[in-house]
Amino acid sequence: MVAEINSLVDRYTKWLRDKTVVRQASAEWVEITTPYLDRHNDYIQIYARKQGSRFVLSDDGYTLADLAQSGCKLDSPKRQQILEMTLNGLGVQNNAGRLEVITGGETFAVKKNDLVQAVLAVNDLFYLSSPTVLSLFKEDVTAWLDENDIRYAPSVKLSGRSGFDHLFDFVIPKSRKSPERLVQAINRPSRDAAEQIAFRWFDTREARPADAVAFAMINDRDERVGDAVLEALRNYEITPVLWSKRSAELDRLAA
Repeated sequence: MVAEINSLVDRYTKWLRDKTVVRQASAEWVEITTPYLDRHNDYIQIYARKQGSRFVLSDDGYTLADLAQSGCKLDSPKRQQILEMTLNGLGVQNNAGRLEVITGGETFAVKKNDLVQAVLAVNDLFYLSSPTVLSLFKEDVTAWLDENDIRYAPSVKLSGRSGFDHLFDFVIPKSRKSPERLVQAINRPSRDAAEQIAFRWFDTREARPADAVAFAMINDRDERVGDAVLEALRNYEITPVLWSKRSAELDRLAA
């Protein structure tokens, strides 16, 4: 089983490299097109330029500008707090509307991954902050954990064997009855989202206690969750928990 999963992780890494396209965008900037999709189903693009012996990686302001143009301005104190927490968790700066990181060559891959994760997370605020959504799904999960006296550490960054850092929404520590549990909230369930979380889990798994387990809390309030999403999570040994059926897993999370 370990060999099979390692093979799948290696295939994921190869896919990531093969699907990444690099081109000279201007005299200073190099454009990096990643295989990750935004909410428009467009490939996420970031930009890199040399600054002395280091590199600046930037989204060129596209992410926040696109949200604003779509009617989702992050101008309230609450939305600013959410944005700040999202970026701080990944070590990304908001530089006059541009999401940026500065890195040396030795940490380039890690920081590039952090920036792409930040773009994906901030892009998702369009759905989380929509006027039709009364509260953030992650906040709903937090409130449910608190209501049931479940101990957890929020927004924990863990290092993987690839050298990438991965941000998990909640880590429930080991108890006398249960192992360590990593919990990720999925507001927009999709096969792509499931596979991203699966990669985070298996990339960090070797550095966690041998009996650690992973859960995905899935928002199914507005639409039915496809079987492909649930199957993808189970295939990577992640327990999917539909929000509508969360009480079924309460004992495993609270113990």
